[in-house]
Amino acid sequence: MAKSVFYSFYYDEDYWRVQQIINMGAVEGQPILNSQDWEEVKRKGDAAIEEWIHTQMSYKSAVVVLIGAETASRPWVRHEIAHAWDNRKPLVGVRIHGLADSSGSTASWGDNPFSKVNLKSGGTVADHVPVYNPSGYNSQTVYADIKTNLSSWVDGAFRRG
Repeated sequence: MAKSVFYSFYYDEDYWRVQQIINMGAVEGQPILNSQDWEEVKRKGDAAIEEWIHTQMSYKSAVVVLIGAETASRPWVRHEIAHAWDNRKPLVGVRIHGLADSSGSTASWGDNPFSKVNLKSGGTVADHVPVYNPSGYNSQTVYADIKTNLSSWVDGAFRRG
């Protein structure tokens, strides 16, 4: 049976890249809302967004943060990381800036979003959670590396005791 994960990412910038990862079928993820459905949830306000996140994440075996150029600056991504941490969901990061978007362009390297989530005991989530940078010299080879390794990266996600 496929691993069932929650994908955390910056919707506006990385939707196309994330769809490529979902279509790989290496792990099973939550349904990704199309732009109209996402706008509908956003119109209902922050409480509705939180409810959607918490519901989607609740029965997933891990949280995979797909890191693009601007992912670390997104408040909802930081919320998802903090919620996963607080609820002891295994966490892992995968850089996706090397995948092409709908126009065929790749993105620049983004900051580690785990370093933006502080822990009450000191330090950040980045002190514990692995971030994988797929190898490859173009979008096709980065894609192939993600497809080959995503399942094992999820297996290696940080699990809080």
